[in-house]
Amino acid sequence: MTRPGNLGELRQSGWVSRPVKEEVRANTVRRLAAGEPLVEGVVGYDDTVLPQLANALLAGHDVIFLGERGQAKTRIIRSLVGLLDEWMPIVAGSEINDDPYHPVSSYARHLVAERGDETPIEWVHRDRRFGEKLATPDTSIADLIGEVDPIKVAEGRYLSDELTIHYGLVPRTNRGIFAINELPDLAERIQVGLLNVLEERDVQIRGYKIRLPLDVLLVASANPEDYTNRGRIITPLKDRFGSQIRTHYPLETELEMAIIDQEARPLVADGVTVTVPEFMTEIVAEISQLARRSPHVNQRSGVSARLSITNYETLVANATRRALVNGEREVVPRVSDLDALAASTGGKVEIETLDDGRDSQVLERIVKAAILEVFRARVRPETLGPIVSSFEDGLVVHTGEDVPATRYRELLGRLDGIGTVLSDLGVGESPAGVASGVEFVLEGLHLTKRLNKDAVGARAAYRGRG
Repeated sequence: MTRPGNLGELRQSGWVSRPVKEEVRANTVRRLAAGEPLVEGVVGYDDTVLPQLANALLAGHDVIFLGERGQAKTRIIRSLVGLLDEWMPIVAGSEINDDPYHPVSSYARHLVAERGDETPIEWVHRDRRFGEKLATPDTSIADLIGEVDPIKVAEGRYLSDELTIHYGLVPRTNRGIFAINELPDLAERIQVGLLNVLEERDVQIRGYKIRLPLDVLLVASANPEDYTNRGRIITPLKDRFGSQIRTHYPLETELEMAIIDQEARPLVADGVTVTVPEFMTEIVAEISQLARRSPHVNQRSGVSARLSITNYETLVANATRRALVNGEREVVPRVSDLDALAASTGGKVEIETLDDGRDSQVLERIVKAAILEVFRARVRPETLGPIVSSFEDGLVVHTGEDVPATRYRELLGRLDGIGTVLSDLGVGESPAGVASGVEFVLEGLHLTKRLNKDAVGARAAYRGRG
């Protein structure tokens, strides 16, 4: 459909101007009434964060999200763009998205006064109505609000002319959503400059006697520790945010797995087929869950959901490398591949121990606890007796990176009852799938103290306890 090209056509079209918060509220009402998700791609907040967010948007509040790293704060903020109308008319050439019916900048006011109904109109997509700034100590008022442009002065304009102003990020997001990430990192004197934006909805630049009544939905994020460690949000600024919403990590392993399925990048390689058994994904998710409950992990720093995602990707990568080295094209991660997670876990978990060098021991215990938790949940105890009996007759099974998948499949005839357990695990009948299931069962039997394990480097040998 052809959109109006000037102010007169816009009036004839029946288009109605409304503040950005009313626009967001109307689209929020529409989504809620239609049973559509308020924001896209966010898992685990349906009963906690999202109802609070809906309340804030319906109330027309500016919002601050408070939570540790990796809790989808930025994703939620950026998803709010979807609650804006797809297209919005502005006075053509306006730097601050002037409303054609109510222009606020000197440029737009003069243009409308001069051209009237012939004032040209541009249409802005909602993606261009979102502004974002990562708060850093060197952020200035000029960055956020604006400053005198010396080039415009050099071109012949007087300092008293409003047109000499170079607008900052906030005015340029007029009639849109502006986000400030890590707000406490913003210097306190700069935070003061936002007070008028949040309450009086105007800005002041270099003492000019001008008033720009901005129309902005302001959203911010902060880490709770920032209040005391790196900086703080000044009390008058906190008071001006209508709603403060606390985010959290996934409360259940199933939600952690859903995040992995949604966010992990699949490994794609020519001639290679990758299959990840559900119990291996659950182990990765359980590692993050246990880390968040561990007294040896700094919980103030948090355990980001990114830990699960990168651990999963590392697990698949290591399994792929192992398979290719062994001349295999079917990739199925095994328990022995979990050793590779040390690289992707170390930088995301802060270990609190009295002795240096114990980080690896803490992580190893968390991984073993995760395997044990999943083993107890997925394997029926009554199916394990025949397998243990096979080891009592002197059977020894070697596992490790250099053991090809076909070697594990040969165990099907030597381990009584293993077929039933593998069927319950759903690993299929392929050599790679059988290898993954066998390693999981053997490690579970070892952790439940029904088998002995001798480990040297990347290899291990399982034997009976007799």
